[in-house]
Amino acid sequence: MEEWVGLWWHRAVTRAADRSHGQSAVALDEVRRSLHLLFMAGGGAPSIRVASSAERRHGGPRGWLQRVAGSGLRAAPSTLDTQVLALPPVVAVFDQRQLNRDLYLWLAALASVYEPRGDWIDDNRVATSRALQRFPGLRARHQRLVQAHLAQRPALQGLRGPAALWEGAVQAALRAMEHPPVPVDAIQVAPVCLWIEAQATATASDQTSSGPGGQRPDTPMQVQSAKRRQTNQVDTPDESHAFILPSRVESIRTWAEYLRVNRATDDEPDADALPAADDMDALSIAKGDKTTVARVKFDLDLPSAQADDLPLGPGRKTPEWDWRRGILIPDHCSLQSVVARPGERYSAATALQATARKMRRRFEVLRAAPRWQTGQTQGEAVDLDAWVRFHAETQAGQPHSDSPSVYASRRRNGRSLATLLLADLSLSTDAYANSQARVIDVIRDALYVFGEALAGTGDVYEILGFSSVRRQHVRIQHLKGFDEPWNDTVRSRVGALKPGYYTRMGAAIRDATRRLSARPEHQRLLLVLTDGKPNDLDVYEGRYGLEDTRHAVQAARDAGLTPFCVTIDSEAHAYLPQLFGQHGYAWVRRPEDLVNRLTQAWAILTC
Repeated sequence: MEEWVGLWWHRAVTRAADRSHGQSAVALDEVRRSLHLLFMAGGGAPSIRVASSAERRHGGPRGWLQRVAGSGLRAAPSTLDTQVLALPPVVAVFDQRQLNRDLYLWLAALASVYEPRGDWIDDNRVATSRALQRFPGLRARHQRLVQAHLAQRPALQGLRGPAALWEGAVQAALRAMEHPPVPVDAIQVAPVCLWIEAQATATASDQTSSGPGGQRPDTPMQVQSAKRRQTNQVDTPDESHAFILPSRVESIRTWAEYLRVNRATDDEPDADALPAADDMDALSIAKGDKTTVARVKFDLDLPSAQADDLPLGPGRKTPEWDWRRGILIPDHCSLQSVVARPGERYSAATALQATARKMRRRFEVLRAAPRWQTGQTQGEAVDLDAWVRFHAETQAGQPHSDSPSVYASRRRNGRSLATLLLADLSLSTDAYANSQARVIDVIRDALYVFGEALAGTGDVYEILGFSSVRRQHVRIQHLKGFDEPWNDTVRSRVGALKPGYYTRMGAAIRDATRRLSARPEHQRLLLVLTDGKPNDLDVYEGRYGLEDTRHAVQAARDAGLTPFCVTIDSEAHAYLPQLFGQHGYAWVRRPEDLVNRLTQAWAILTC
């Protein structure tokens, strides 16, 4: 009975002390895409993703109910670093849902122009002025947000000492008023929901505990979290005298300062790991001296020349984009085209052959079907785009012919199309996509059906694979060239596919762009098939690999190509929009559906 009464009392007091407005709350997932677009429109880096932030302690006065309930101590801040814009997972600051949504939009606009210089208040004051100049349409919304937030700020007459000075500087900056410089940190005052902070320290996702040689173990799925947490890199405490207490009691570390978690050697998921991390203000992470060989990234040796695939001609050099210096490094990566040694004839499963025949018949029908030809002087339909242009030119007084080209007609004629399919053959494809097949098996089946289907269209196409071992060895696996027919030799190359190494996607896309740009066809489609994000053993991790790949995709667009990505990675929505655009990729939820979805994506893009 006492436990029940205590639990009831705790819930009642906590609910009464809660100052948020849950009925008007807006979740980050509702506006994530809009925020990223607004962030890029303001000049923010496209490779920076939007994620949820974790709660942490803050300063400022609390009401008596909050002191009784023990609440009002933690809040999720808005932070910005070189990889992530971390925003509160839910905004329920104001009693109007529109204001809460406007707060998300304002934070994205502010982050797009935010340049930290070390003074938190002045940085946000300058960024606010710059954001209002770049987004004049947000001026009225920002004014409403400022007025609503100032009404929630602590009253200056109720504060004493440094707290009054700090709060006065914050409120003056919110009102865009001049105020003497005051050294204040964001954690010393009540949360300022309209401002963001620069995240100078590393984050938990980037500083995963690693073993010797920079090897990184996989994190168990049960303890993964999308929240962005502040971390500090520390040295591993000496364990040589684990049972001898320090001579001074104040020398004993608290559990909040350092918590040993041997993730490199602990194979069992810990259900209490995330709650413990949420209770900490900052995570202290140190490299351990133990590792589990079965769960690390290997520095794989290349096979001998006798056992390796056959090289096709001399290697080539390709540049790479270094986003930190903002330059394209010439001849930075070495590429080598290889082809599988002649082997036995590949025979696909009966069901797969039936699927390939069905797809081929569909594509043969598409080849024979008439297509709309726009911009005609006569036809059975009106070309709306051409008519709008003609009408606008007429209203502007521009001369025009008596027979304007504002019609469209259906005609049977050949089209000018070249397709290059670039398949990711990295080591991750050796994992199992489902209980029956590995990822590499699913990719092999998809390439087989894709090749069989396109052979019935009469269009030229090329199929390549890629993997890498650092920048010195990027392998381009030749499966089918533009001038090769789809025959048993090509099928045997597809059947001989095996997992490669790592995923230096930018170099592979640049090489594919070079090949496809040399084609004379008017429409040129670059399809990328992958199961994960760009990575390699060297610096090609995180934002470096994403920025290089994004730069390569943009170069492909500038060359007149149409890049499009098909992926089976469940986390693709977190990074592919930054690389290929919101409508430049397709996510296949079930890997076994890749066989059909790859050809469907091609048909949609080309018809």
